Amino acid sequence: MAVAAATKIVAKQGLKKLSTRLIAARMGYSAGTLYQLFDNLDDIILHVNARTLEGLSETCRDVDFAAGPEASLYELARRYIDYTGRNPNLWAAVFEHSLPRGRTAPKWYAEKSGVLLEFGERAVAPLFGSDEDAARRHEANVLWAGLYGIGSLATTGKLPASEEPQLMALSLIRNYLAGLRERSMPISAAGAPKLG
Repeated sequence: MAVAAATKIVAKQGLKKLSTRLIAARMGYSAGTLYQLFDNLDDIILHVNARTLEGLSETCRDVDFAAGPEASLYELARRYIDYTGRNPNLWAAVFEHSLPRGRTAPKWYAEKSGVLLEFGERAVAPLFGSDEDAARRHEANVLWAGLYGIGSLATTGKLPASEEPQLMALSLIRNYLAGLRERSMPISAAGAPKLG
């Protein structure tokens, strides 16, 4: 009940409006009751964000990865942008929330985040050899970061009016895959060219 109530508050009003008092009021309980179930507000937020990650994972679970990198990445991007566009406040909460210094997310939460990254890895896997696990994971993470940027700009209304997030995602994927196919050597921090 507490997580469901918190989810509704975040979905409607955003993470900044969330408080234990507001959650308890929506449930019809006292705020003290929440602390018998959760360590603190951060703990509740982790559960809310986990639901959001699970929702996106379910949305992407039946993508046909056998269709090849382009088709599977295009479909993942389409579903990602659609899901985040329908749930802007919940998706923003996943990235706005930070645990207090010195505290790390529990393993169960990290595993939910990892599922989404695994989708990207599966999509680009045909472009890598069986001994290139680290490179495959790195490239999937880079592409994920780019799609997140497009999605975030879209959900906050900060994309140029002339741009459509779906088309931007397709352009990013097309050009990124072209670059992956042309790669002749891995990029390392020491050997990377300076930007700017």
